[in-house]
This record gives sequence, C-alpha cells and structure tokens, in this order.
Amino acid sequence: MALSDVHISTDRLVIRPFAPGDFPAFFAYHRLPEVYHYLYQDPLDETAARTKFAKASAPKLVDDGDVAVFAVERREDGVLIGEVLLKLASSAAEQAETGYIFNPDFAGKGYATEAMRALLDLGFSTLKFHRIFARLDALNKGSVGVVERLGMRREAHLIENDRFNDVWGDEYVYALLKREWQERRQAG
Repeated sequence: MALSDVHISTDRLVIRPFAPGDFPAFFAYHRLPEVYHYLYQDPLDETAARTKFAKASAPKLVDDGDVAVFAVERREDGVLIGEVLLKLASSAAEQAETGYIFNPDFAGKGYATEAMRALLDLGFSTLKFHRIFARLDALNKGSVGVVERLGMRREAHLIENDRFNDVWGDEYVYALLKREWQERRQAG
C-alpha cells in the first residue's frame, strides 16, 4: 500500500494524507502555545508551518527517520481536527514511533484515541511493524490517558531528559508489540 493511498474510516473519523486545502486548519492548531506546551518547542509561525505542512503532505517510510503524517478529519462535517504520525525508528528492528497533535477545540471527545487505534492497526496489520512506541511528556495527563487506553505499556520514565526554556522535563516511553495488538484485537 502506498502511503499516499491511505484512507481509513472509523466511526467518527477519516485518516488520510494531507491535501493542499488543509493548510489553514493545520496552521490554526500549530500556532497555538497550548499545543506546543508538551512538545519542547515554540509554536510555529506561518513560514515554519508551511515547511512542516509540505513535509507532512509527502508521507514516506523508506529510510530510518522518515515520517508519515496523516490528517484526521471529522466524518460528520469534514473538519480537520488534527494529525497522527508514524516515524520509522528502525527498519532492521521493524520499529516505529507514533505521535499525534490535535486542535484543543476538539479535546476530550475521544478523537485522539480513536485515530490512534486506527493508526496502530495500520502500523501492525498493513505496514507489519513489530513494535510501535510513543514518547511523551510525563506531565501530559491527556496523552498518558490516550496511550494507556490503547493498551500501550509504560516501558521507561526518563528523568529530566529534555530541556526547553531552561526547564527540565521528564519523558515516558510507552510501547506495544504486534502480537500484543493482535491478541487485543482477537479478544474484541
């Protein structure tokens, strides 16, 4: 499957490649300080957002470090509410890192969990990854809830491993193996 052909429908969402018309909604959430609070960087200005959007619009997973970012659109009205991604961490070890960014206007409705469930299924079932992991700020309770609802296990708590604006932050690493995902899917 070509990543440019990914089109996944869930009960409430469509996960698909970005289209040129998505930029205004993409920039709307990438410029918000609250979105970048746990990402250890400043929100994007328009120039940086256009660069990031161009990369997001060309998903690929060929070489280690490549990233496939997909738009998350609400089915009921076609509104772009965020994005999910897979980053090829190691082709030899069949490992990917996953992540997501959502517009806070749509928080608290289970969209991130629903989108990530579909992305994990893509990663394990179609792309054949052995292990998918997520790294997140230990203070990001919302993201901790998302990965734990997905059945990911906390494998590490890194202490003061990153610094932004002279503030040290801790990081959690959560992961899931393909066989664990398959067992959960079979259990229903």
